[in-house]
Amino acid sequence: MLSGGEARGGGAGIPAVPPLLGRAAVQRLVPHQGAMCLLDAIAAWDAERIAALALSHRDPRNPLRRDGALPAVCGVEYALQAMAAHGALRASGRAQPAGYLSSLRGVELAAERLDDLAGPLLVRAEALATEARGFIYRFAVEGGGRRLLAGQAAILLPGKE
Repeated sequence: MLSGGEARGGGAGIPAVPPLLGRAAVQRLVPHQGAMCLLDAIAAWDAERIAALALSHRDPRNPLRRDGALPAVCGVEYALQAMAAHGALRASGRAQPAGYLSSLRGVELAAERLDDLAGPLLVRAEALATEARGFIYRFAVEGGGRRLLAGQAAILLPGKE
């Protein structure tokens, strides 16, 4: 079970308790700052998993928007930031060096865009493998009571090739 607990049978999978960490704390955990920090809160986490919340998909100033829309594939960046936050939390809250996306596998898109969802995005990531030189995570982005995209990402850490 993730730290902080989660709702059972309601709330479209959104954690039922107040967030463990707010936006200011998230910005200390991820390498992205300002508008490029897409996550608003960490709802729950444990050694293997993290659940984060985001509202930035509705912001007209979201830096990932193109032609007035936020394509669903941009949810991958939300997931990558959740992975970075998870790595920092596992390292006692110390932000880690920015990693490099080395591969995406099995990515499934079930939506065209993210900005047309009224409620928050729930971003989940689960570490499948953690090594000194990188990580492999399974991820999912949910909103409006449904899964919007999911897949697997491999991250290489700098200087660890």
